[in-house]
Amino acid sequence: MTTLSKKIDFAVILTVNHANPNGDPLTGNRPRVTYEGLGEISDVAIKRKIRNRLMDMNKEVFVQSDDNRKIGDNHRSLLARAKAEIKVEPKKDEEYRKAACEKWLDVRAFGQVFPFKGDSKGQGASIGIRGPVSIHNAFSVTKVENHITSLQITKSVNTEGGEGGKRSSDTMGMKHRVDHGVYVFYGSMNPQLATKTGFSDEDAQAIKEALKTLFRNDASSARPEGSMEVFKVYWWEHNSPNGQYSSAKVHRLLEVKPNKEEPKNIDKDYDISLAELPGLNCEVLDGE
Repeated sequence: MTTLSKKIDFAVILTVNHANPNGDPLTGNRPRVTYEGLGEISDVAIKRKIRNRLMDMNKEVFVQSDDNRKIGDNHRSLLARAKAEIKVEPKKDEEYRKAACEKWLDVRAFGQVFPFKGDSKGQGASIGIRGPVSIHNAFSVTKVENHITSLQITKSVNTEGGEGGKRSSDTMGMKHRVDHGVYVFYGSMNPQLATKTGFSDEDAQAIKEALKTLFRNDASSARPEGSMEVFKVYWWEHNSPNGQYSSAKVHRLLEVKPNKEEPKNIDKDYDISLAELPGLNCEVLDGE
């Protein structure tokens, strides 16, 4: 399998309606908001969703969440999974990198650090892999800080138990949601780094498919089915490994602006424009 042959840039527009796209644990799991009031989704959260989609596509993934592990995978930690699946001594770092990249798609895409504790002699190892796929945080097009609804809830059962314990009606909680928001994030794929991990054109197509279907099988109480949707995916393939233009210049080609003061509908209330650069074509895909 040949490694990535051309530089790739991409952008994704997604919509949020009555959902919490990415809760911030430092603020009681309220939706992440920047100091300017824009909504934010971390790159870590986006990569988690990509990994989940890759697993749905039967791809081998190293970083799995406990609530969405591969059937038959009983490893409860990354260290246990690494030790069970890779039979190369950590001190043979180049061989270890090669084996890990061959095994797991997310490792050869996003990179990974494999830390190992020292033995009785205190000799440890830390094997780092730098991946060719980089993804930015997603930011909302308009401010969402005034469009966040917080609901106080009560549990219907007494979870504490025991005589004299709190009654079920005394057990309170909070749920937060963004009533409406349109978010955009960008990413790139670097062929030079792909040669180090073995990331291929086929792998790039798998991630492209994952981006189109990012929220499939992603429903939860914070993100009800249909509350988050990929609207469009923009995919630029350069004509060489080095790329015709910088990623920053390519990403600026896409512009999303509201055309009314209180936008609520991606189809009617936003103007989306896509500029061009000579010799660089963009494939525009609908989300699924």
